[in-house]
Amino acid sequence: MLSYFRLTNFLPRTNAMDTTRLSSKGQLVLPKAIRDAGDWAEGTEFMVERVSEGVLLRPVRPFPVTRLEDVIGCAGYRGPARSIADMERAIAKGVKARRGRGRY
Repeated sequence: MLSYFRLTNFLPRTNAMDTTRLSSKGQLVLPKAIRDAGDWAEGTEFMVERVSEGVLLRPVRPFPVTRLEDVIGCAGYRGPARSIADMERAIAKGVKARRGRGRY
């Protein structure tokens, strides 16, 4: 026979009120269910905002998700198309010049 707990425990607890304490170092531990729901791993940075109800934490997203189509051509090169071999030669020339100046 299945218990009520086993039948309902698999559901995400979105409306449950979890509590945490502020440590002497000013740290909070977010409950695991909340971390999992937000897909927040160790080291995730948050913006902290004071609001009328208390404090609001927002995960910092370093860069918005982009597609290649959105950013292609943003380097500003307007000349003729270059081959991979041309680019490799230019890179090798730049590396050689830097090494000649004692860099790398």
